[in-house]
Amino acid sequence: MLEYHLDVERIDEHGSLASVGPAEVVLDTDMNGRDDALSPPELLLAALGACMVRAIQRAQPRLRINISTISIHLRAWRQDSPPAVATVHYRIELGTDADDEMLELLHRNVQKGTIFNTVAAGTRMQGEVVSSG
Repeated sequence: MLEYHLDVERIDEHGSLASVGPAEVVLDTDMNGRDDALSPPELLLAALGACMVRAIQRAQPRLRINISTISIHLRAWRQDSPPAVATVHYRIELGTDADDEMLELLHRNVQKGTIFNTVAAGTRMQGEVVSSG
């Protein structure tokens, strides 16, 4: 079983800092929000997007698909009671000449990622993988 470790330190009332070794990410923990850092829901979507890119890169050589670009667009909707991300919609655009069958196979691989499965366990997930040309 893999174990992950991350530290979060409050900088001030406007932000915090997440760190793992030398890697750091400034967090928006200001109650009024801030433009120069990601909020907790945005961080969740960023983790999901990174998971999707990794899944595509992992499957690419095995499926023998040429991909020149990967662009992932994510949207989430929050419910109020209880507070939770209720729905995530994603669109993965790939610079590839792969046919629809290969794109669907790649999509199934994306749906096997660690973060994808974690989010999908409690959130409605809707999405597609398309060729952008």
